Order: sequence, then C-alpha cells, then structure tokens
Amino acid sequence: MTALSKEQQIEFEAAAFRRLVAHLRERSDVQNIDLMNLAGFCRNCLSNWYREAAEAEGVPVTRDESREMVYGMSYEDWKKFHQNEASPVQKAAFELNNPHK
Repeated sequence: MTALSKEQQIEFEAAAFRRLVAHLRERSDVQNIDLMNLAGFCRNCLSNWYREAAEAEGVPVTRDESREMVYGMSYEDWKKFHQNEASPVQKAAFELNNPHK
C-alpha cells in the first residue's frame, strides 16, 4: 500500500464517510433494522459514532444534531417520511442478532 501522510489518511477517511452518508440518504428504502440485521450497525449508530468523536475532541454535539447530520433532516421527519413498521421476521432477526444485548 502507498504510504499516506496523516493528512491524506484523514482526508480519504472523511471522503469515504461523506460518501457513506450520502449513500444512506439516497437509500431511504433500506430500513435501519435491515442494516442492523445485516451489518450490525445503522444510521443511528453512525450518528452516535460521529457525536462521540466530536465529544472526544471537546466539541459538544447533541444526539439530534448528529442524527440530522446523518439523515439530512431531523430524525422525526425521516421516520415520518421513510420508516416502515418492522415485520415480525425483521424483529425476530434483530432479537437474534442484536449486538446490544
């Protein structure tokens, strides 16, 4: 692998993060429970990681602010426009695979 400067590494990681967020915004058809069941994380996890990183650097970010950064709108609006009721199959898979047990 090509040796990267610390600045390049940060720049490329940030670009990948922005692309992931953009992709998740475009794919509002993919529900958070599906992401959790398949990958063990969801949009809320991503927003929590963002908030935790900011707070680790002494920058206070609220849960609502970090969620809006990931969702591109308030979480309440996103749920209203895009979130569907989870099916019994999705709920059962979540209970089986829930990483937060």
